[in-house]
Amino acid sequence: MFDAILAAIVATATPAPSHLPVVVIHAPQANLRLEVAKNDPEREHGLMDRTSLQAHTGMLFVFDNDGPVTFWMKDTLIPLDMVFVASDGTIRSIDPAVPPAIPKAADASIPLEPGRAKYVIELPTGEAYVDGLKPGLRLTIPDLSHI
Repeated sequence: MFDAILAAIVATATPAPSHLPVVVIHAPQANLRLEVAKNDPEREHGLMDRTSLQAHTGMLFVFDNDGPVTFWMKDTLIPLDMVFVASDGTIRSIDPAVPPAIPKAADASIPLEPGRAKYVIELPTGEAYVDGLKPGLRLTIPDLSHI
């Protein structure tokens, strides 16, 4: 039932255009083109309403501090890999294949994905593995002060 509902939504939805700046982060197997979400409204909207993401693309969520963060998949239509990154660029953990929330689900019923991070990278499901990302790997996060 869920698959049929999701298919109907994806068939009628169009990818949301983005006005966010893009940075490139070098992973072992690819260059990742990531939209940058630096403030509360941008982080809250995230990848909502997207029906697809190209390979090696996603979003970089930037937080003021390195600490506990919680993500959810409200209005997110595609499964994602979530990569939790420390302030020094070290990948702490990866939550692979986080499923989208059931459309129209009550907020209280949407699962939360907790982690500890200064940065969180969201990629299409399977992309973290394909791009060679793994806990302990250190990424170079570009200077984001000008964005």
